[in-house]
Amino acid sequence: MEPRRVVAGPEALAEAVRVVKAGGLVAVPTDTVYGLACDPSRDPAVRALFEAKGRESKPVPLLCAGIAAAESFVVLNPRAKKLARLHWPGALTIVAPLRVGAKVSSLVHQGSGYVGVRMPNSDFCIALAGKAGGAVTGTSANLSGQPSCRTAEQVIQSLGASISLVVDGGRLRGKESTVVKVLDETVEVLREGSVRIQAGDLKQ
Repeated sequence: MEPRRVVAGPEALAEAVRVVKAGGLVAVPTDTVYGLACDPSRDPAVRALFEAKGRESKPVPLLCAGIAAAESFVVLNPRAKKLARLHWPGALTIVAPLRVGAKVSSLVHQGSGYVGVRMPNSDFCIALAGKAGGAVTGTSANLSGQPSCRTAEQVIQSLGASISLVVDGGRLRGKESTVVKVLDETVEVLREGSVRIQAGDLKQ
Protein backbone atom coordinates (compact mmCIF):
# COMPACT_ATOMS: atom_id res chain seq x y z
CA MET A 1 0.00 0.00 0.00
CA GLU A 2 1.39 3.39 -0.99
CA PRO A 3 1.74 6.22 1.55
CA ARG A 4 -0.71 9.11 1.47
CA ARG A 5 0.49 11.87 -0.86
CA VAL A 6 -0.40 15.53 -0.28
CA VAL A 7 0.70 18.73 -2.00
CA ALA A 8 2.84 21.04 0.14
CA GLY A 9 0.78 23.74 1.85
CA PRO A 10 -0.92 24.55 5.18
CA GLU A 11 -3.03 21.37 5.22
CA ALA A 12 0.00 19.23 4.38
CA LEU A 13 1.94 20.92 7.16
CA ALA A 14 -0.77 20.21 9.71
CA GLU A 15 -0.95 16.58 8.63
CA ALA A 16 2.85 16.20 8.67
CA VAL A 17 2.95 17.58 12.22
CA ARG A 18 0.28 15.09 13.30
CA VAL A 19 2.17 12.16 11.78
CA VAL A 20 5.50 13.16 13.33
CA LYS A 21 3.95 13.69 16.76
CA ALA A 22 2.29 10.27 16.47
CA GLY A 23 5.68 8.64 15.85
CA GLY A 24 5.31 8.22 12.09
CA LEU A 25 7.58 8.91 9.12
CA VAL A 26 7.01 11.74 6.63
CA ALA A 27 8.91 12.45 3.42
CA VAL A 28 9.23 16.21 2.98
CA PRO A 29 10.64 18.52 0.30
CA THR A 30 13.68 20.34 1.66
CA ASP A 31 15.89 22.94 -0.04
CA THR A 32 18.14 20.13 -1.28
CA VAL A 33 16.46 16.72 -1.78
CA TYR A 34 13.46 14.97 -0.21
CA GLY A 35 14.11 14.24 3.45
CA LEU A 36 12.69 11.69 5.86
CA ALA A 37 11.28 13.38 8.95
CA CYS A 38 10.37 11.87 12.30
CA ASP A 39 10.55 12.79 15.98
CA PRO A 40 14.26 12.51 16.90
CA SER A 41 13.47 12.04 20.58
CA ARG A 42 11.55 8.78 20.14
CA ASP A 43 13.44 5.51 19.80
CA PRO A 44 10.62 3.68 17.96
CA ALA A 45 10.29 6.47 15.38
CA VAL A 46 14.03 6.61 14.66
CA ARG A 47 14.20 2.80 14.59
CA ALA A 48 11.39 2.80 12.01
CA LEU A 49 13.37 5.32 9.96
CA PHE A 50 16.41 3.03 9.92
CA GLU A 51 14.23 0.09 8.92
CA ALA A 52 12.53 2.07 6.14
CA LYS A 53 15.87 3.09 4.66
CA GLY A 54 17.55 -0.25 5.23
CA ARG A 55 20.20 1.80 6.96
CA GLU A 56 22.83 0.40 9.27
CA SER A 57 24.59 2.19 12.11
CA LYS A 58 25.13 5.69 10.75
CA PRO A 59 24.15 8.92 12.52
CA VAL A 60 21.09 10.86 11.34
CA PRO A 61 21.13 14.67 10.89
CA LEU A 62 18.45 17.03 12.20
CA LEU A 63 16.56 19.83 10.44
CA CYS A 64 16.11 22.63 12.96
CA ALA A 65 13.77 25.61 13.20
CA GLY A 66 16.68 27.99 13.81
CA ILE A 67 19.98 28.51 15.60
CA ALA A 68 18.33 28.60 19.05
CA ALA A 69 16.54 25.33 18.32
CA ALA A 70 19.78 23.75 17.09
CA GLU A 71 21.49 24.81 20.31
CA SER A 72 18.92 22.91 22.36
CA PHE A 73 20.32 19.73 20.78
CA VAL A 74 24.05 20.45 20.29
CA VAL A 75 26.74 22.77 21.62
CA LEU A 76 27.72 25.29 18.94
CA ASN A 77 31.05 26.93 19.76
CA PRO A 78 31.80 30.46 18.43
CA ARG A 79 33.22 29.10 15.17
CA ALA A 80 30.17 26.91 14.59
CA LYS A 81 27.82 29.79 15.41
CA LYS A 82 29.58 32.00 12.88
CA LEU A 83 29.16 29.35 10.18
CA ALA A 84 25.48 29.03 11.10
CA ARG A 85 24.93 32.80 10.93
CA LEU A 86 26.67 32.96 7.54
CA HIS A 87 25.01 29.98 5.88
CA TRP A 88 21.66 29.36 7.59
CA PRO A 89 19.04 29.03 6.38
CA GLY A 90 20.84 26.95 3.78
CA ALA A 91 22.57 23.75 2.80
CA LEU A 92 25.22 23.52 5.51
CA THR A 93 25.07 20.73 8.09
CA ILE A 94 27.18 21.36 11.19
CA VAL A 95 28.22 18.31 13.20
CA ALA A 96 28.73 19.35 16.82
CA PRO A 97 28.82 17.78 20.31
CA LEU A 98 25.48 16.61 21.68
CA ARG A 99 24.21 18.86 24.46
CA VAL A 100 23.91 17.16 27.85
CA GLY A 101 20.27 16.47 28.56
CA ALA A 102 19.14 16.99 24.96
CA LYS A 103 16.00 15.06 24.04
CA VAL A 104 17.56 12.98 21.27
CA SER A 105 17.37 9.23 20.79
CA SER A 106 20.77 7.57 21.05
CA LEU A 107 19.95 6.00 17.67
CA VAL A 108 20.27 9.46 16.10
CA HIS A 109 23.94 9.82 17.03
CA GLN A 110 24.71 6.10 17.28
CA GLY A 111 26.62 6.63 20.52
CA SER A 112 29.08 9.03 18.88
CA GLY A 113 28.08 12.00 21.02
CA TYR A 114 27.84 14.20 17.90
CA VAL A 115 24.81 15.29 15.90
CA GLY A 116 24.57 17.07 12.56
CA VAL A 117 22.20 20.06 12.54
CA ARG A 118 21.08 22.60 9.99
CA MET A 119 18.38 25.16 9.37
CA PRO A 120 17.11 24.47 5.84
CA ASN A 121 16.13 27.20 3.41
CA SER A 122 12.59 25.84 3.37
CA ASP A 123 9.64 27.54 5.05
CA PHE A 124 7.79 24.21 5.16
CA CYS A 125 10.62 22.38 6.92
CA ILE A 126 11.28 25.22 9.34
CA ALA A 127 7.58 25.32 10.28
CA LEU A 128 7.43 21.53 10.65
CA ALA A 129 10.52 21.50 12.87
CA GLY A 130 9.17 24.35 14.99
CA LYS A 131 5.79 22.72 15.52
CA ALA A 132 7.36 19.32 16.21
CA GLY A 133 9.57 20.42 19.11
CA GLY A 134 12.38 22.32 17.41
CA ALA A 135 13.74 19.67 15.06
CA VAL A 136 12.92 16.65 12.94
CA THR A 137 15.25 14.13 11.36
CA GLY A 138 16.57 15.17 7.96
CA THR A 139 18.21 12.16 6.36
CA SER A 140 17.48 11.66 2.65
CA ALA A 141 14.19 9.92 1.82
CA ASN A 142 15.50 6.93 -0.10
CA LEU A 143 16.80 3.43 0.46
CA SER A 144 20.42 3.47 1.64
CA GLY A 145 22.80 3.21 -1.28
CA GLN A 146 20.28 4.57 -3.77
CA PRO A 147 20.37 8.08 -5.30
CA SER A 148 18.63 10.86 -3.39
CA CYS A 149 15.01 11.45 -4.44
CA ARG A 150 14.05 14.70 -6.14
CA THR A 151 10.36 13.98 -6.76
CA ALA A 152 7.56 12.60 -4.61
CA GLU A 153 7.11 9.76 -7.10
CA GLN A 154 10.74 8.72 -6.66
CA VAL A 155 10.23 8.66 -2.87
CA ILE A 156 7.19 6.41 -3.22
CA GLN A 157 9.07 4.08 -5.57
CA SER A 158 12.01 3.90 -3.16
CA LEU A 159 10.30 3.69 0.25
CA GLY A 160 6.70 2.73 -0.52
CA ALA A 161 4.49 1.65 2.38
CA SER A 162 7.29 1.94 4.96
CA ILE A 163 6.35 5.62 5.41
CA SER A 164 3.00 7.19 6.29
CA LEU A 165 2.97 10.40 4.29
CA VAL A 166 4.72 12.06 1.34
CA VAL A 167 4.51 15.85 1.02
CA ASP A 168 4.78 16.68 -2.67
CA GLY A 169 6.80 19.82 -3.26
CA GLY A 170 7.39 19.19 -6.95
CA ARG A 171 10.75 18.44 -8.53
CA LEU A 172 13.66 19.58 -6.37
CA ARG A 173 16.81 20.87 -8.00
CA GLY A 174 19.04 21.48 -4.99
CA LYS A 175 22.35 19.81 -4.25
CA GLU A 176 23.03 17.83 -1.07
CA SER A 177 24.24 19.88 1.87
CA THR A 178 27.87 20.41 2.74
CA VAL A 179 28.69 18.66 6.02
CA VAL A 180 31.33 20.02 8.39
CA LYS A 181 32.42 18.85 11.82
CA VAL A 182 33.35 21.66 14.21
CA LEU A 183 35.39 20.83 17.29
CA ASP A 184 37.38 23.46 19.19
CA GLU A 185 39.24 25.45 16.52
CA THR A 186 39.03 22.74 13.88
CA VAL A 187 36.55 22.67 10.99
CA GLU A 188 36.65 19.41 9.03
CA VAL A 189 34.70 19.10 5.79
CA LEU A 190 33.09 15.65 5.85
CA ARG A 191 31.14 16.06 2.60
CA GLU A 192 31.40 18.63 -0.14
CA GLY A 193 28.00 19.97 -1.13
CA SER A 194 26.35 23.11 -2.38
CA VAL A 195 27.95 25.41 0.23
CA ARG A 196 31.62 26.24 -0.16
CA ILE A 197 33.43 27.14 3.06
CA GLN A 198 35.68 30.14 2.47
CA ALA A 199 38.77 31.02 4.50
CA GLY A 200 37.01 34.15 5.77
CA ASP A 201 34.19 32.05 7.17
CA LEU A 202 36.61 30.54 9.68
CA LYS A 203 38.06 33.76 11.07
CA GLN A 204 36.84 34.82 14.49
